Amino acid sequence: MRNLLPLIGSHPGGRSALTCRYRCGDACFQEIPNTSDNEYAGDIIAGALSRRSMMRAAAVVTVATAAGTAALAGPAAPVAEAAPLTGRPGSKPKPKPKPTAPGARGLRFAAVAPNKDDRVTIPDGYGQNVVIRWGEPILRGAPAFDPDKQSAKAQAGQFGYNNDFLSLLPLRGERGRQVLVANHEYTDEILMFRGYDPASPTREQVEIAWAAHGLSVVVVQEENRTGKLAPVNRHPLNRRLTATSEFRVTGPAAGSPLLRTSADRTGRKVLGTLNNCAGGTTPWGTTLHGEENFNQYFANGSSDTDKRYGIGTAATERKWERFDKRFDLAQEPNEAHRFGWVVELDPYDPDSTPRKRTALGRFKHEAAQPRLTADGRPVVYMGDDERFDYFYKFVSSKRMKKGDSRAAREHNLTLLDEGTLYVAKLTGDSPAAEFDGTGKLPSDGEFDGSGVWIPLATGTTSHVPGMTAEEVYVFTRLAGDKVGATKMDRPEDVEPSPRTGRVYVALTNNTDRGKAGKAGADEANPRNANKHGQILELTEHWDDPAGDGFAWRLFLVAGDPEDPSTYFSGFPKEKVSPISCPDNVAFDDHGNLWISTDGNQLGSHDGLFGVATLGERRGELKQFLTVPTGAETCGPVIQDRRVLVAVQHPGEVDGASVEKPASTWPDGPGRIVRPSVVAVWRKDGGDIGV
Repeated sequence: MRNLLPLIGSHPGGRSALTCRYRCGDACFQEIPNTSDNEYAGDIIAGALSRRSMMRAAAVVTVATAAGTAALAGPAAPVAEAAPLTGRPGSKPKPKPKPTAPGARGLRFAAVAPNKDDRVTIPDGYGQNVVIRWGEPILRGAPAFDPDKQSAKAQAGQFGYNNDFLSLLPLRGERGRQVLVANHEYTDEILMFRGYDPASPTREQVEIAWAAHGLSVVVVQEENRTGKLAPVNRHPLNRRLTATSEFRVTGPAAGSPLLRTSADRTGRKVLGTLNNCAGGTTPWGTTLHGEENFNQYFANGSSDTDKRYGIGTAATERKWERFDKRFDLAQEPNEAHRFGWVVELDPYDPDSTPRKRTALGRFKHEAAQPRLTADGRPVVYMGDDERFDYFYKFVSSKRMKKGDSRAAREHNLTLLDEGTLYVAKLTGDSPAAEFDGTGKLPSDGEFDGSGVWIPLATGTTSHVPGMTAEEVYVFTRLAGDKVGATKMDRPEDVEPSPRTGRVYVALTNNTDRGKAGKAGADEANPRNANKHGQILELTEHWDDPAGDGFAWRLFLVAGDPEDPSTYFSGFPKEKVSPISCPDNVAFDDHGNLWISTDGNQLGSHDGLFGVATLGERRGELKQFLTVPTGAETCGPVIQDRRVLVAVQHPGEVDGASVEKPASTWPDGPGRIVRPSVVAVWRKDGGDIGV
């Protein structure tokens, strides 16, 4: 038996100190914003009978217990599918059949070994290219990138920094072309500017950083004989949205006094979008972008609501408040309320104004991926990426109209403004005494349980005592506190399976679990000092995304397979790749879940992994690629013949700078390190992993 892979670094969450400094404002070193006494998954049943025992004794099935009954069976699936999430009293998981196929379809490639190479490492038989780099011109008139001659005007026409979420959309009428949409989460000024002084940034540096944030839309051209993609510069659809672009505020909180400032007395127009992390692609052809760690951009917070959102009371790292008073909450106390939303963008209309959708609530949005109900209403699942924060969904009251007519598109651009916002409450299925923090499976053989969706607000109606609807939308975290939502281990990206409808939630890690004064292990979070994270699988009541109850289980408990606390849905652990800190997720057409990682704690660079969710090989996990030194794997797009990843913050290592680079990727020694998008394909032209 080999030794366990080493844990690395002393920084919480596995990131470098430099990453925490620029990406999230050192959130791991700050007081946890959620100081509510809400119960954790499993705490609800501590010292009492398990839910199964209670249901055996129940003579009448009430609304509360219905969420955990046999009605929670999952959707129809292949015969070799995993045991349904039924939650029946006394039910046990079905025995898992032994794998017989040569490998899960879509995952038939030679797994990449863990490594620390300063490059994108891919399987044998595959090729790759850098699709687009930070600073490449995409708008008419934008100059070629020159790291020593940067300007805000130039950057506003060039591809932005630190690409994260990616969406690749079809482009009708232009053969071999697609529309690439990218988030630009944040800037690493110390890796962007020679001689950068963090204590005294210049106005030009600040304005370049404003222009490097936001979103990019760029048409890309396929190469006929490979999977290579290249940007089509100056295409009419190409677009940049930055920290100073105009955005509309829509939905039930639009115009609220809580959103009004001296520059916008209507509460309906915002300049900029910040810290866009993961997102989603809608069935009606738009993209969704989650504003995540927006708190770090605002100085001099003072209110209790500022504190609940992690906004500090002093100056910020980037010192933007010196150059624009809207970043100084002592002068503009409502400006921070205008960030932390889901942004909807129409990439096919370069003249449209993107919209911040208040009906989806305000928190640190990691993602927003919709699915449709049987009658065509969109349901959006969302995670709040903070230790001990919550998991949400929004159910629209409107049905999507099919087709590309102008009337259909205009109608569909209103779908996310009307509906009900919910927060999740989970209950474990086994006695709390079975969870000692080691990650040992409970006696029933699975980490599983039931849950309910607690309504927070519908339109102008609040369901939270003591809060108006506007307050629920603007201070959604406080609403979750009041109704007793379940605290989670950093719920990040969320993806419903297009094959089964099951919802997969990446819970990246939580090294504070089990510390003095903090919650200990429970069924949904079975390990204390959780360095590696887990993935939760959720099945809605009656497979109805609009329902008010669900069943859940842990699909994957990450880490070194040699570690007894890890779990891969029962698949033989000697046949899987090590994985740590799941973050962004996506599905392929075979039903496999693809997982990108952030903050690997196992001595290897971050990477992209595929894992089977269906059939006899459910739980088979294989590493597809690794990214360069200091980088994080983001925004995976999985097509039949191409995989796209965003290589974010390469070279982001403690002590690194432009003068002392920790990485030479993507262009080699003597060239500045640049976040970029990479495409990977099979050299023989076949489908990925088939």
